[in-house]
Amino acid sequence: MFFGTLATRFWLHLEFYHSLEIRLLREIAYHVTIPHMIIGERIRLLRETKKLSQGDIEKRTGLLRCYISRVENGHTVPAIETLEKLARAMEVPLYQLFYDGEEPPVLPNLPKRKSADDIAWGSRGKDARALGRFRRLLGRIDEGDRRLLMYMAQKMANR
Repeated sequence: MFFGTLATRFWLHLEFYHSLEIRLLREIAYHVTIPHMIIGERIRLLRETKKLSQGDIEKRTGLLRCYISRVENGHTVPAIETLEKLARAMEVPLYQLFYDGEEPPVLPNLPKRKSADDIAWGSRGKDARALGRFRRLLGRIDEGDRRLLMYMAQKMANR
C-alpha cells in the first residue's frame, strides 16, 4: 500500500514538472522574437528607389494599398503571383525582390538533367537498334497480325 502511494506521488510530481516545463517553453517561444520577413523591406526599398508611392503600385497592380502596406511591414506573406505583379509594377526582374546585388546571381554549377529522350527506352544504344529493327519488321506484316501483336504486347505489359 505504501509503495503504491509513493509511486502515485512520484508520477504526480513528474506530471507537474512536465507541465511546468511545457508552459515555460511556450512562454519562452512567445517572447522570443522571430526575425520578420525581409521581403517586405526589400519591396519598400525598391518602390522608394523607383520613387513610386503605394498608390502608384495600387494602380499598376490592382492590389489594395492597405495590402501593399501589410506586405511591406511584414504582416502578410505574399503569394508568388503577387510578387510577380509587384515586380512588374516596379519594372524590375522578379529575382531582384530576393537579391540585392546589381548583377543577376551566379547560378550554381548543377549537374545536367537528363532529357526525356535520354530516359526513354529505345532512344540510344542497343535498345535503339532493337526498336528500329522491330519497327522495320512491323512495317512488313499485315494489319491483322499487327493488331494481334499489339494486343499481346498490352497483355504482357499489364502483368
